[in-house]
Amino acid sequence: MDSLLFSPYMLKEVVLKNRIVMSPMCMYSADSQGMANTFHQVHYASRAAGQVGLVMLEATAVTPEGRISSKDLGIWDDAHIEGLQTLTRLIREYGAKSAIQLAHAGRKATVDTPAVAPSAIPYDGMKTPLALATHEIKDIVAAFQAAAVRARKAAFDVIEIHGAHGYLINEFLSPLSNQRTDEYGGSAENRYRFLREIITAVQEVWTGPIMVRISATDYYPGGLTPDDYVEFAKWMKEQGVDVIDCSSGALVPASIDVYPGYQVPFSNQIKHEAQIATGAVGLITSGLQAEEILRNEQADLIFIGRELLRNPYFPRTAANELGFELSEPKQYERAPGTIKHK
Repeated sequence: MDSLLFSPYMLKEVVLKNRIVMSPMCMYSADSQGMANTFHQVHYASRAAGQVGLVMLEATAVTPEGRISSKDLGIWDDAHIEGLQTLTRLIREYGAKSAIQLAHAGRKATVDTPAVAPSAIPYDGMKTPLALATHEIKDIVAAFQAAAVRARKAAFDVIEIHGAHGYLINEFLSPLSNQRTDEYGGSAENRYRFLREIITAVQEVWTGPIMVRISATDYYPGGLTPDDYVEFAKWMKEQGVDVIDCSSGALVPASIDVYPGYQVPFSNQIKHEAQIATGAVGLITSGLQAEEILRNEQADLIFIGRELLRNPYFPRTAANELGFELSEPKQYERAPGTIKHK
């Protein structure tokens, strides 16, 4: 059968062979210097061999102080390029495209350095962060730009900017964590300024596709809602962002009603109201579910997370469900994925 899930998708000049994206998931497996190792080679290459269209690396820190943990991948130093280059080469060998998520943990950093944030407000009992001075904000913007240069040298096809899950960019966007009174706080336009400057800085050195991951709601009174993110998404579109990756939550502790596809409505609203391509994520575990989301025009791409941890060959499983004849790697052709019953 024809399948939207297995149809090509174009991001600028980058053509994805299908709409399945490996969602960025922290593996906490790098060494203390943020270097990629054999685990990362096996982990990401196996998903490419499994026929994922776009393999996205986990949150990769743009500064050593901006790591979630001391085991995070890094891209703050040119020494990281060679290991990341190996990953993009392995991913490319199986016909997949590669993406990297550039990140700064902000007040959620747990490394042995002071945490920083827009305001000196701690997250749920963690250490109180230092409020960033204006010149320090500019330094972090420059760190994202330098990371984008390294991503280009490492031959990634796509960059995603991590603006979700309570990390630094998300902290600037939300009034719950940003109580600044300067040009980076107060109004929505001012709270967006940090992300705006990062996008602009990345675009100065990067001509490929750019995605931004968002937390479409804070699930908390006084926090951001999907309506707020429609406006942010419009500004991102004006800046040339290609896809909004629609996750949610994790800025503050909150009660979240989790069920299959619970975040798809955020993708749907932002896609149609901001008129921008979106990715759906969150408890999407079957090909039929993914195909339904695409056919209902609720998203343009399907981000698969935990299901790809359980099953590196999820695309084959999804193809079987949809009756789609998936091309296998040459080495696996003797065991075709689709079994036709008479």
